[in-house]
Amino acid sequence: MKRTYPRHIAAIINEAIDRAGLTESLNEQRAAAAWAEIVGPGINRYTSRRYVDRGTLHVYLTSAPLKNELSFSLTPLAQAINKAIGADTVKEIILH
Repeated sequence: MKRTYPRHIAAIINEAIDRAGLTESLNEQRAAAAWAEIVGPGINRYTSRRYVDRGTLHVYLTSAPLKNELSFSLTPLAQAINKAIGADTVKEIILH
């Protein structure tokens, strides 16, 4: 019988996710959820919907002035989201 050594549960879960091919999908979900943490509750209040599709984070805002103001800082926001999730998932952000 092969002897196995103890491993962290996080490593076991990550291995199972990799085997199932769900890493990219999970990172996209994490990126969409990280939007609220990165922008804070004041801006998130005007967010009606958000999702990631093929490396693009789509964010639907209910405030046109806020959309205009955020359009000047899309690159730093994408970098902050990628840093928060620990993966280079978000390539660009599109505000709707």
